[in-house]
Amino acid sequence: MASTTQIPGYVVGTWDIDASHSTVGFSVRHMMVSKVRGYFREFSGEIVTAEDPSQSAVHATIDMDSIDTRQEQRDAHIKSADFFDVGNHTVMEFRSTGVRNKGEDWVVEGDLTIKGITKPVTLALELNGFGPDAYGGTRAGFSGKTSISRKEFGVDIDMPMDGGGVVVGDKIEVELEIEGVLRTA
Repeated sequence: MASTTQIPGYVVGTWDIDASHSTVGFSVRHMMVSKVRGYFREFSGEIVTAEDPSQSAVHATIDMDSIDTRQEQRDAHIKSADFFDVGNHTVMEFRSTGVRNKGEDWVVEGDLTIKGITKPVTLALELNGFGPDAYGGTRAGFSGKTSISRKEFGVDIDMPMDGGGVVVGDKIEVELEIEGVLRTA
C-alpha cells in the first residue's frame, strides 16, 4: 500500500464497496409535478485507486430485483417488461473506461449496461476522503452523480397524461454515496 501526495490522505489499493454503508439512488419526474425517489438495496463492486489517480478504475453490479421506491405495486411494475424486464435482465452493470481530474473533483467515464444495452455515461465524482475505521481497516468515501435517459436503455414506455405530458419522465438522476473497504493481503 502506497500513498501519493496529489490528494490529501490518498491511499492506493483495491477497495470492496460496502453496501451497508453505501447508497445507489435515483429520482425521476412523476406526473409532471414531482419527483419519485428510489434506490437499489443490493449491489457490489470493486474500486481500484492507482498510484496515478487517472489510472484508477471501478466495476459495479446492481441487482435489478432489489429496486425499492417505497411502494410495492410500483416496484412490481418497474420490474415488469414495461420497464426493466427483470425476469430477463437481472443485473445493471457499470465499468469505468477513464478517470480525469476536473478542478478539485473528478470525472469517471464508463459504460453502463441496462436491459442488455450499453451506453457511455459520465459520473461527476467527489472524493470524500480516506481514513482508518474502527476495525483496524481503511475506508474511502466517494459521491457521484449523473443523468441518463431511460429511453436510451430500452426503458421506453410512454404513459401519456390527459392534457399533455407523461406519467414518468425520461431523465433519471442517479446519485451515489459509496464507501469502500481496503482489501488486505
